[in-house]
Amino acid sequence: MNILFLAQRVPYPPNRGDKITSWRLIERMSRHHKVTVLAFAHDDQDRAAARVLTEEKGIETIAIDHDAGTQRLRSLPLLLTGKPLTLGVYGSKALQAEVDRRMGSTDFGYAFSSSMGAFFLKHSLPWVMHIAELDSDKWRQYSERTSFPMNWVYRREWKTLLRFEKRLANAALTNVLCTPLEEAIFQREIPGPATVVLQNGVDLTYFRPAPDLAEPGRMVFTGVMDYLPNIDACVHFVRDIFPLIRAKHPEARFDIVGSKPTPEVQALGSVQGVHVTGFVEDIREWSHRASVAVAPLRIARGIQNKVLEAMAMGLPVVGSTSATQGVQGEPGTHYWVTDDPAEHARMVIDLLNHPNKARALGQCGRQFVEDHYDWEVTLAGLDEILAKIPLLRETAVGQVPPQTASLQKPR
Repeated sequence: MNILFLAQRVPYPPNRGDKITSWRLIERMSRHHKVTVLAFAHDDQDRAAARVLTEEKGIETIAIDHDAGTQRLRSLPLLLTGKPLTLGVYGSKALQAEVDRRMGSTDFGYAFSSSMGAFFLKHSLPWVMHIAELDSDKWRQYSERTSFPMNWVYRREWKTLLRFEKRLANAALTNVLCTPLEEAIFQREIPGPATVVLQNGVDLTYFRPAPDLAEPGRMVFTGVMDYLPNIDACVHFVRDIFPLIRAKHPEARFDIVGSKPTPEVQALGSVQGVHVTGFVEDIREWSHRASVAVAPLRIARGIQNKVLEAMAMGLPVVGSTSATQGVQGEPGTHYWVTDDPAEHARMVIDLLNHPNKARALGQCGRQFVEDHYDWEVTLAGLDEILAKIPLLRETAVGQVPPQTASLQKPR
C-alpha cells in the first residue's frame, strides 16, 4: 500500500516531541508499506534530515521550505475573516500541489496534526487525522495564561480552529488521540466522528537508568525552549519554586536542557544555580547527572515525552497535574504530583534529602514505562487501522462505513 504522510516539520531525527512520534509512526508503517513523506523544512537541519530519510532510510521525503516568521505575518489578514491563523501559518500552495500530484498513486493519507489534514480535504481517499495535541484546546489554555492583546488572539484561534477541526474530524476515516483523556476532551468538543487512541511510547533501550552518575542537588528540565508551555514552566519554576529549594539546599542546581532558548529563557541563566544549555547532542548526559526531574507545566495536553524519558532513565519525577495526567501512572507511586509551588519545592527537597527514596521512586517509574510504554506495544493499534484500508479505498471522504466500526471505541 502507498501511504502519504504529512507533517508540520521533517520527522527526523527524533529529537523533539512531534518528531519522535511522527518518526515512530512512519517507521512502523514502512515495515510493510511504501511511505512517502511531505513535510515542512524549517531550517538547513530539516533539509539535511529529509535527505537522510530518502537516501539512507529509503523513505522518500519531500521537504517544503517554511519560514515561520514570514508565514505568521502573511496570516495576519485572516484576522479580518472567520478563518484560524493556523491555516495561514501552515498554508502552502507548494505542499498542496505535491499532495494533488500524488493522489493517483496514493492509497491512504496520514495527517500528523489538524493543519496537515487541510491538504486532504478536497480529495476522496481514506485518511487519518493524528492529533498529538488538540490544538484548539491548547490555544484556549494559552488565552488563560496571557494578557491582552495576545489573550484575545489566542481565544479567537481557539474558537475558529475548533470549528475547522470539526470539519476535518468528520472528513477523516478516524481521529487518532494520544491518551484517553484527550479522546474524552475531543469527544466532548467534537461529538460524533470516529476516534481511536494510540499512545506515545519511549525507547527503553536508548533511555536507560544510570543512577551512579547522579549528582546531589541537581534538577533537570528538558524540552524545546521556544515553546510557550516549556517557557512558562521554567519561568514559573525559577521564580516560584527554585528559591524555596535553594533556601534548604544552597548548592542546588537547575539545568534547563533544550534547543532554541528564547531571550526570556536565556535570562534565567543569570539566576544563581540555574544553567541554560541550549542545544545539546544528547540530553541523556544531562538527565543522568540529575537527581530529580521536574515538570512544572501549567499548559499541557497529550503525553509529555520529557516525563516518559525521565521515568525510563529511572529519574524520580515531580510534575504538575497537566504534565503527568497523560501518562496514566499512579501519583505517589510512579511520580509525585502537585500544582502548588511550595508543595513542589517540599517534594523536591524530600527527594534530595533522601536518595534511597528518590531511587525507589525512579525504579517504580522505570518499571511502569517498561510495562506500558514500549513503542512496539503502544503502536499496535496502527496495524489494525492499516489492515482495513484496502477495503475502504473507494470510500468517499466523510463517510465511515460499517467496516470501520472497530476503529471507534464504544462510548
